[in-house]
Amino acid sequence: MCGIVGIVGKSSVNQSLYDALLVLQHRGQDAAGIVTCQGDKLHLRKDNGLARDVFQTKHMIRLLGSMGVGHVRYPTAGAASSAEAQPFYVNSPYGIVLAHNGNLTNAEDLKRDLIVEDLRHLNTESDSEILLNILAHELQIQGKPRVDEQDIFRAVAGVHRRCRGGYAAVSMIPGFGVFAFRDPNGIRPLVYGRRVTAEGAEYMIASESVALDTSGFDLIADVAPGETVLITVDGELHNHQCAAQPVLSPCIFEFVYFARPDSIIDDISVHKARSRMGKKLAAKIKREWSGHDIDVVIPVPDTSRTAALQLAGQLGIAYAEGFIKNRYIGRTFIMPGQTVRKKSVRQKLNAIDLEFRKKNVLLVDDSIVRGTTSQQIIQMARDAGAHRVYFASAAPPVRFPNVYGIDMPAASELIAFNRTEEEVARELGADGLIYQDLEDLIEAVQKKGKSHVDRFDTSVFDGKYVTGDVTPEYLRALEANRNDGAKADQSFYKESAIDLHNSD
Repeated sequence: MCGIVGIVGKSSVNQSLYDALLVLQHRGQDAAGIVTCQGDKLHLRKDNGLARDVFQTKHMIRLLGSMGVGHVRYPTAGAASSAEAQPFYVNSPYGIVLAHNGNLTNAEDLKRDLIVEDLRHLNTESDSEILLNILAHELQIQGKPRVDEQDIFRAVAGVHRRCRGGYAAVSMIPGFGVFAFRDPNGIRPLVYGRRVTAEGAEYMIASESVALDTSGFDLIADVAPGETVLITVDGELHNHQCAAQPVLSPCIFEFVYFARPDSIIDDISVHKARSRMGKKLAAKIKREWSGHDIDVVIPVPDTSRTAALQLAGQLGIAYAEGFIKNRYIGRTFIMPGQTVRKKSVRQKLNAIDLEFRKKNVLLVDDSIVRGTTSQQIIQMARDAGAHRVYFASAAPPVRFPNVYGIDMPAASELIAFNRTEEEVARELGADGLIYQDLEDLIEAVQKKGKSHVDRFDTSVFDGKYVTGDVTPEYLRALEANRNDGAKADQSFYKESAIDLHNSD
């Protein structure tokens, strides 16, 4: 998962890009980058780390220009590498900058075609570089010395014909403008907005609406699936549908976990969706645990708070904050190794004993992925004196890998994979476990059928991949690449390469 932003302004945009990346930091903590454009000249700063560490004053003053693109990243597969920090750049044709959120499911085929047929060079293992080169090739074959709006739309249409998977991208061409596009299923989120200054209108494109809000931009709309939104350097806005058969199919896990609660995605409030998840889960508890002895509902911070508060209210049970979170520890299920992941949970959360002692506690989390974190949290509750510990997930069991840009574990490392709910409860050490039903989750996010979403990508729960091209062979290859052993090997080789470089 990554966060992307692009701005066309009337004055320097470096501060606005940086501010947007800080707001989107939850989408990627591995690397950050900004490219700005001053006339025909590009200025770049990118490196591993959080945005606040990558961009210091000496870097910011060099990021000149009234147009730019930014990116925060965590790796979709493997370990971190500064070589794969974005945005990426290719000089031919025109000079193109691109930042990408998502994952291409046909990346290997595209890579072969780019090298053998399109005669282009790839310098990393990132599918974002593949996407950039596909776009560059589609522009180059038009054979024009200067690019115009129709050239961009034709090129993106070519990208849609060739690329499969989930992708939202923002791109920039020096002296021309910034444009963004979303895959024909709209799997990954992308919005755009405008603010009016004394010098004129400025535009921002970003992964989430919260990036617009905090910088004073008014939300115009989501980028539609298959659509391209283009803002010229002069501030002219152009829209065009570039896909033949777009079907809005956003990833439902954005609403469960990834997106900030103050964001609006595809005209759906993330906060309200999570509130409805809590109500749905409470209704299920009333049906299936009618004789429960729960004394208190305690959320696992932070994402589950909204659902837990609604759940407690619907059940008429006390709600309490029982865990204090260290906000300087990253998300645990995306960390590269199980040893590091286990250690980080204890550093990340600490229990308030008074909220647990001699009570029957219902812990509420947004989802259960590996189960490693949940196991330790349940044990922490017992260590704090809880009499019984029940566990509720605002999402259904995660049984399948995500192939569209979320670095979930290999299927065999998912705790619900090939296990019943009772078996998962035993693995977690819970006295009882209840999951949200998939139908209830969809209805909660859909605003009771009032949204304009055609369908959701729910593949992590039901194994149904909306692009229709995910084969058993692909999933087996993904398994081999994503398991902890493979990640440890990748991390070792990358660290060795860094050590060798530093010793020169």
